[in-house]
Amino acid sequence: MRYKKIRRHLPDWLRRRLLAFEASIEDAVGAFAASLPAGARVLDAGAGEGAYARYFSRQRYLGVDLAVGDPAWDYSRLDAIADLAALPFPDGCFQACLNVVTLEHVREPLTVLSEIARVLAPGGRLLLVAPQEWEIHQAPHDYYRFTRYGLAYLMERAGLRALSIEAAGGFFQLLGRRLLNALQFFRGPWFVLAALLAAPLALVVPWLDGLDRERNFTLGYICIAAKS
Repeated sequence: MRYKKIRRHLPDWLRRRLLAFEASIEDAVGAFAASLPAGARVLDAGAGEGAYARYFSRQRYLGVDLAVGDPAWDYSRLDAIADLAALPFPDGCFQACLNVVTLEHVREPLTVLSEIARVLAPGGRLLLVAPQEWEIHQAPHDYYRFTRYGLAYLMERAGLRALSIEAAGGFFQLLGRRLLNALQFFRGPWFVLAALLAAPLALVVPWLDGLDRERNFTLGYICIAAKS
């Protein structure tokens, strides 16, 4: 589904309800930016269209992407076009880094995380967001999905210390999202009927998310790590 198009036409409270994963990411990016000192050098590794640049007005933000993920995207605001597996920056030159729903799009995720660790200063922090239950997107550049254990392993191998790995919702939030996903299979009057059935359920079922305490069913993970 075209979530960016949906987002533009929804009031904020409804957008945050239906697109809770995206809302959680935005909140995490905002909190991450607020935690950084003014003037800190921040690398957005996999910046895409630079959607998160606005959060870092107090810092020195630099957006990098290979610019091949989505032909419809506007990559003109990137500061550099580069392969995340071979970043064109010296060691230790950034105080913080973002890697938001990008790790699934690289062929060698450990190499990319190792490069991020290389360009981070000692003690520098990484905000990493990666999917576990997500449809194929930006094909054919879509290679992996990650569990919390896989992310912990990759970060450790890359020389990063995981400070937190939090599931972005549980089973019922995932179920609500899948109800919305189902609408793409209907056309014409069947779409209207399906929307009338699915949309109310998609709003209601996430209220049950507290029942899934282990959160083994989740759209993805939001992680904070620090360079060892």
